[in-house]
Amino acid sequence: MNSRNVPRITGELRAHILEMPQEIYQASGMVVLGVRIKSVIFSTDIAIIRNCNADAVLAVYPFTPQQAISHPIISASPSPVFCGVGGGTTKGKRTITLAQDAEAQGAIGVVVNAPLPNDTVKLISEVVDIPIVATVLHENTDIDARLEAGVDILNISAADRTPEVVRSIRSRYPDVPIIATGGPTSESILRTIEAGANTISYTPPSTKILFSSMMDRYRKAGY
Repeated sequence: MNSRNVPRITGELRAHILEMPQEIYQASGMVVLGVRIKSVIFSTDIAIIRNCNADAVLAVYPFTPQQAISHPIISASPSPVFCGVGGGTTKGKRTITLAQDAEAQGAIGVVVNAPLPNDTVKLISEVVDIPIVATVLHENTDIDARLEAGVDILNISAADRTPEVVRSIRSRYPDVPIIATGGPTSESILRTIEAGANTISYTPPSTKILFSSMMDRYRKAGY
């Protein structure tokens, strides 16, 4: 057998999954706690998380982080989970406790939002032994201070400016691990990889959109 011919094994019921865009596999990836990660799905939807082929999950959401949310996501996910622990509305001791709990639940890393003070990041780094991922919104972020506080990975999320921000930070920090949003198209994903991102964060279609195509097929079949 040709070693470059990758066998694909699936089941009849599990053949219909959400696959990551092929362009993502051109990224170098990063090895986190022994796991090679090129694709990260940005979702807290357990049904999508259970039915995709992403290498890892980015479980960050626009509410205060809660163990009642993180625990079922980590337990249900077949892939490692980077778990959001706050930094905007949620700060201080609560964020530190959430980080400890996320590690205990089995998260592969914790994600802190851009507003979280560096002194809190440092306290988190003193109590957890999993990577700290810091969200970066623009190239003017004080990356040195973040790294000195204990951040291990940068998560660059700058909307349509993401490739530009990635390129700026990569030029100054050639070795720092970078996760970055890939955007909605193959071209935007490739631009982000070419700019220097190691790993691409992919936002999946909503369950409503996924369901609509299925329902269309059912209607055409006369059900």
